[in-house]
Amino acid sequence: MPTDEELIEAVQRGDHRIAGLLYDRLIGVVDHTLFRVFGRREVDHDDLVQSVFEQIIVTLSRRSYARACSLKTWAASIASHVGFNSLRSRKRERRVLDRDATIDNAVVPARVDTEGLASARVELDRVRKHLVGMRPEQAQTVFLHDVLGHELAEIALMMRVSVAAAQSRLVRGRRELYRRLDVESARPPRRKGGTS
Repeated sequence: MPTDEELIEAVQRGDHRIAGLLYDRLIGVVDHTLFRVFGRREVDHDDLVQSVFEQIIVTLSRRSYARACSLKTWAASIASHVGFNSLRSRKRERRVLDRDATIDNAVVPARVDTEGLASARVELDRVRKHLVGMRPEQAQTVFLHDVLGHELAEIALMMRVSVAAAQSRLVRGRRELYRRLDVESARPPRRKGGTS
């Protein structure tokens, strides 16, 4: 099994035989990260995966990968960035087209607490909506740390900032997320068909 370095060198040489193993090495983390960003497998999931791998290959081919963290950690960072950009784009699209996004109905086994599951899904969608509206570097830091479980030192390497800057982004990002959630909770609920 080739090392990360051997895979990087194969991509840079254009050796597609060995470089094909790069996909096998990273697809799990890319797939998992995109699933965590959206909370489900999107209709365009395969397109998003392709976008992530295009960015990985272009960056490696241009020799722009700093090699400060593992390939898997770096791939998770790229996947979260692609995922959040897609969410932001969809939000803008909905605003322009003035249409509501639909949530796929999940098939839930009968013994699962469907009310609790539905409530948790609503809460996750609320958090996701607010993360999309935040400054990208803060939202991505909160996501990488609190959702994917990366350490601050890893996040600093992924985002090419100091550990102190990563910690500052995490603290500010959490503060902003909590503020947004508190503001939303304080608003009276909107009435259907009328104004609030």
